[in-house]
Amino acid sequence: MQFTRLRLNGFKSFTDPTDLLIHPGLTGVVGPNGCGKSNLLEALRWVMGENRPTAMRGSGMEDVIFAGSDTRGARHFAEVSLHLDNSARLAPSGFNDADHLDITRRITRDAGSAYKINGKEARARDVQMLFADASTGAHSPALVRQGQIAELINAKPKARRRILEEAAGISGLYQRRHEAELRLHATETNLERLSDVIEQLAQQMATLARQARQAERYRQVAGRLRQVEGLLLYRRWREADAARLTAENALQEALRASATAESAAQNAAQARVAAEERLPPLREEETIAGTIVQRLEVQRDTLSEEARRAAETVEALIGRIAQLTRDIERETTLNRDAQDMITQLEWEQAQIIKASEGQDDRLEEAQSRARDAGATLQEHEAALDRVSEDVARLAARHQSAERLVSDLQTRLAQVEKARSEAQASCESSEAQLAEIAGGLEQAEAARADARTALEEAETVLAQSEDARAHAQGQEASARAALAEAEGAAGTLRAEVAALARVLERDQGDGRRLLDQIRVAPGFEQALGAALADDLRAPLAEAGSSGWVGLSAYETPPALPGQAAPLAPHVSGAGALARRLSQTGIVSAEDGARLHDGLKPGQRLVSLAGDVWRWDGLFVAASDASGTAALRLQQVNRLDAQRKELVRAEKARSDAETTHGARKAELADLARAEQAAREARRSADQRLTEAETRNLMLQLAQEELQQVEARSLEDQRRMVVLNRNVQALEAQVARL
Repeated sequence: MQFTRLRLNGFKSFTDPTDLLIHPGLTGVVGPNGCGKSNLLEALRWVMGENRPTAMRGSGMEDVIFAGSDTRGARHFAEVSLHLDNSARLAPSGFNDADHLDITRRITRDAGSAYKINGKEARARDVQMLFADASTGAHSPALVRQGQIAELINAKPKARRRILEEAAGISGLYQRRHEAELRLHATETNLERLSDVIEQLAQQMATLARQARQAERYRQVAGRLRQVEGLLLYRRWREADAARLTAENALQEALRASATAESAAQNAAQARVAAEERLPPLREEETIAGTIVQRLEVQRDTLSEEARRAAETVEALIGRIAQLTRDIERETTLNRDAQDMITQLEWEQAQIIKASEGQDDRLEEAQSRARDAGATLQEHEAALDRVSEDVARLAARHQSAERLVSDLQTRLAQVEKARSEAQASCESSEAQLAEIAGGLEQAEAARADARTALEEAETVLAQSEDARAHAQGQEASARAALAEAEGAAGTLRAEVAALARVLERDQGDGRRLLDQIRVAPGFEQALGAALADDLRAPLAEAGSSGWVGLSAYETPPALPGQAAPLAPHVSGAGALARRLSQTGIVSAEDGARLHDGLKPGQRLVSLAGDVWRWDGLFVAASDASGTAALRLQQVNRLDAQRKELVRAEKARSDAETTHGARKAELADLARAEQAAREARRSADQRLTEAETRNLMLQLAQEELQQVEARSLEDQRRMVVLNRNVQALEAQVARL
């Protein structure tokens, strides 16, 4: 068995339908990490019957379905198809009737997975056994995954034995042996279970026998019980009949009493009418009396409420009187305490007035002496301060002058040195500024050139991306058209092969007239109805039976009505010339109408298969067509399908050519896009370098300008310091 093609649709990273053609010899898939090479091996394992999610690098089997990305939505299903070349007929007997095998596994979210072999539903075990007979499978060491070489080197003898068995081609036998052992264990378990069931049934039989005896006793007791119940019911019927007679007598008495009661009721009704006539004045009096009583009750309730409020008011006034009495007592106590306090304060005021007599004169005299002493003290302190200030000022001025002279001399030397350095720095800065200005001009020109190159590269890249996207769409369309053409061609090939096998199986030795004639499409039922099983007879040879060719009628008898002969629609049937010339084609309605006008040897048929014979002994409806018409239809369909297959193969070839051209164009555009990206990246890098150099030159220019500004400031400060030095030297000279 040879793998010829692997088709993936929605499996992991293969979102769109993708075909991997596996030609005889060595077929390789090369690509960087993460491009999906391992997904192809996992697809092979999966379609061969792998049921472990960990072997698919997932937590669940539905993880093999494409989960979506930023630009593509998730898929609802995943499907992998593996095409096998079974020309050597090495497949199991159930699948060994075709040259090609198509194994398909499809998984749908929340619905599980299903297998198909050549479009027919199959079990996972059938698929696993198919590959096991071919010495391969989902767990075969021939499918090498990452890290498996080290596992094989360090494998145990049992694992190595499995590799040798597979290499010897007996893994399928061991698989069947394992299944047979499992079935034997299951059978032994079933036998043990059967023994337990037999024991349980024996116990149930004993229980049922006991229950049967109880049921028999129950039937006897039930018979006696029914007899006794019958006697009891008869007795109750007699008692009920006697009770009925008693009830009838009581009914007669009740009817008489009812008549008496009705008479009394009539008298009572008359009395009620008379009482009702006397009732209105009494009701009016009752209403008036009720109104008076209600008004009196209201007055009583009002007086009771007023009495209650008066009692509450009296209680409240009594409480207020008691409170006022307590307030008067408290105010009296407070007045007495206040009077005592006033008396005490008046005594203290008198004592204070007595003690303060002559205090003002003594206080004024003391204040006058204090003012005189303060004035004298201020005069002495002011004189002392003036003398101290003069001494300190002269000493400080002398020290300051000495220190200032020393500092000025030192500062003068520093200023002279700084002036010479600033002069040199200014000259150097001017040269650097000139150089930086030239560099800035060159950097600006380089940046402009880099920006122009970048814009051109971006334009080329955009055009390349658009062209590649358009080409990718055309390639996808061509790939879809190719897949559709391959599917149509494959379907037609399968149907042509099936029809050819069916016709070949039923062909026999090829001498039958049925295998030699051809009929126009649509007339198969008519010819099959007209000749039926006569078409299976061969042409007559010497000493054999069959059809004998005779010359056609010179003037064949005319067919009735508008019936057209069947002969022009049949080819390769010289021996049937006379028979077909006397067979007419009509509609179902005309056939029944023209049946009576048929001449000897003539018959009418419809396109649906109805037939009317001249002798009137046989009329067949359209549902009675035989196998001859079916074979003629199959022959015509085979011819039509072969023509359609030629067209489909041509369409597939054209689609394959178109897909190859689109794929080559897409590859060229992809390379052009990559080159445009490289050009854009290079232009972007040159622009970045130019802008970086320009920025560095601008920073250097700003720094030099700051240095020049500081130099000018130092020159101004030096001029000021020179003037200050001259002034200080003159001042020192004066000192």
